[in-house]
Amino acid sequence: MQRRHFISSLAAVSIAPGISFAQGKPIRLVVPFPPGGATDITARVLSEPLGKILQQPVVIDNRAGAGGSIGMAELARATPDGLTFGVATLSTHGVNPAVYAKLPYDPIKGFVAVSELVKAPGVVVINPAVLPVANFAELVKYLKANPGKVSYASPGNGTIGHMWGELFKSSTGTSMVHIPYRGAGPAINDVLAGQVPVYFDQVASSLPHVKSGKLKAMAVSWHGRLDVLPDVPTYGELGYAANNDPSWFGMVAPAGTSPEIALRMQQAVATALKDSSVRERLALQGLYASGTTPAEFTKQIANEIEKMKKVAAFARIRLD
Repeated sequence: MQRRHFISSLAAVSIAPGISFAQGKPIRLVVPFPPGGATDITARVLSEPLGKILQQPVVIDNRAGAGGSIGMAELARATPDGLTFGVATLSTHGVNPAVYAKLPYDPIKGFVAVSELVKAPGVVVINPAVLPVANFAELVKYLKANPGKVSYASPGNGTIGHMWGELFKSSTGTSMVHIPYRGAGPAINDVLAGQVPVYFDQVASSLPHVKSGKLKAMAVSWHGRLDVLPDVPTYGELGYAANNDPSWFGMVAPAGTSPEIALRMQQAVATALKDSSVRERLALQGLYASGTTPAEFTKQIANEIEKMKKVAAFARIRLD
């Protein structure tokens, strides 16, 4: 998008009549995972352009723990005045409702859907200094020869990384021990240190370490080869189509937030995601700008919950 077009779009959003936030006050964007992971990266890439569009600073508030449940519960309790929003994920608004018997938030009634933000391809990586395999086929062969002797890390119980790990085990007929962490950052640190040799999560959090050679990517969940990882096959290529669906991140607000405020934020998100520099920054992290209307995102969340319930039943995942 040309710069002049982008600036005119900012003006159109910022002066939309009858739709205003408390001018001058910062907008809090709750991220339910620690700094360093894909969810946090997405929020930080978008916070600056959204601040310019809305003419208000956007402040990131990381509230990690319990597979994103702590942050989402915090957001659900917030005053619906247009000054607090949050980043929902496939984990918080798809997996968690499917695997937890009780949640401290209602993924449907507790929020107003604003917009999907990005699609986030998944990846399985290994620490090549610990695990002597060169590709996906060798990984499966090694795991079958050593059932239950290899552990895998995920960003936490009930996260999409956990689901991807269990789906991997089910689809490949292998056995690994799940080691849950409090977010992507802590999980990657232990994988890099050789404490856990296998890791499942979004591409964004692992990409820098794959590029450096410290981690090796085995497969990605995406519809085709990724520009940032052109030599890494998709699950679909390898014959595991059920593992090929990516994750996503979106924006939600506390229940009670007015439709006008949700629409204005959705318009601001759409404008930001059209900016070529924003799209490029996201793509370099393995994240792909999307964007939807509030109505479309509301329907998407409901559909994802039903889909994840089927996956959870298939993988026999149920958490107290």
